[in-house]
Amino acid sequence: MAFEFRLPDIGEGVAEGEVVRWFVQVGDAIREDDPLVSVLTDKANVEIPSPKSGRVRTIHAQVGEKVKVGGLLVTIDTEPGGTASPAAAPIPPAPKPAAAPAVSSSVPAMSAAPAGGKPGLILASPFVRRRATELGVDLARVNGSGPGGRIVESDLGGPIPSVPRVVATSPAGASPATSALRVELAPVEPSEILERVPIRGIRRVIAEHMTEATHRAAHFTYVEEVDATELVILRDRMAKHTEKQGVRLSYLPFIVKAVVAGLKAYPRLNATVDDANEELLLRSNYHIGIATAAPEGLIVPVVRHADRKSVAVLAREIQELAERGRAGKLSRAELMGSTFTISSLGALGGVLATPILNYPEVAILGVHKIQRRPVYRDDGSLRPADLMNLSISLDHRVVDGYEGAQFLAKVKGYLEDPHQLFAELA
Repeated sequence: MAFEFRLPDIGEGVAEGEVVRWFVQVGDAIREDDPLVSVLTDKANVEIPSPKSGRVRTIHAQVGEKVKVGGLLVTIDTEPGGTASPAAAPIPPAPKPAAAPAVSSSVPAMSAAPAGGKPGLILASPFVRRRATELGVDLARVNGSGPGGRIVESDLGGPIPSVPRVVATSPAGASPATSALRVELAPVEPSEILERVPIRGIRRVIAEHMTEATHRAAHFTYVEEVDATELVILRDRMAKHTEKQGVRLSYLPFIVKAVVAGLKAYPRLNATVDDANEELLLRSNYHIGIATAAPEGLIVPVVRHADRKSVAVLAREIQELAERGRAGKLSRAELMGSTFTISSLGALGGVLATPILNYPEVAILGVHKIQRRPVYRDDGSLRPADLMNLSISLDHRVVDGYEGAQFLAKVKGYLEDPHQLFAELA
């Protein structure tokens, strides 16, 4: 019996998901509750188990494809001894042309397996596989010229691809201000393209989110220099105690506490924009997003109720979120609901950056590396100091630059005198 499995309602308002990985192929036997497919929703990977035991007959959604809730994912033959349908497409599915075109004489020499690869192992991206089908090329007989024997598009022959080039055009009588933009395709030699890398999964979510943020918000960045000498001393002392508990104490927990104190003084920065209703929503909770680099791209796990947690608790939670984020084990709920975001590259933090807002939030703080440099004191003496830059990007539609500068000055004051921070928050 053929069982059609559709994308279930994962909850929390999810309307669709992107297929990021299949754990099975057509013809594979599978047991109930075995891993079936991984689906991406709002930066969180959801691993969906098989609802039935049987054999995979047809896979209906390829990797990178978005499927709406209720959309068909896979057909499983639940009859004993069932086999895959002869017409079933492999992953990723690609329809074979009725009449394959003749292979160009420029196609490289053929062999039983790609150079550098194992017999029967074909190293090629989904795009190259689809392109090979269109050209009627058997990938099993192509020598790959890419790294490790990977087959790239130029190995297939065929017509020269192109990339877009934006050209400004002006209709007759139009002023430069009313000039339109058109896209002109400029030819690219196949030898110039190492590989086409599909923008999908978390990277596609990031691209869509960044595009929305830059199109909707009016970004404005302000920078302050912080004398973190006292902070460095305090952190070094506290680190000896937290390390005994298996927690590495960075500067981020202190910065989170200083940010919360600043947000309490300037609540318009602890807010999100409701563009549909043209409202600024001031938030009562302090849920701080921590931008974290993961193998598939940037994610922002959320530390909830940061105002209620000690530096040690914050350090442990930030460490655990980062570790699980890099392992792809964060839930969707742990990546949603932040009211303010902090972006830090630690020791690689550079001198200055202009962070893009985590829309619909109205502010994001960029934290840069601490460097020891000589500075003049008020008494005219020259002494070493640990200096750090902080940059804050604001949505200038709803937050004025002066208010953002006041907020950052407040944060700076707490970081330069961290003992005052703890005294006020005790």
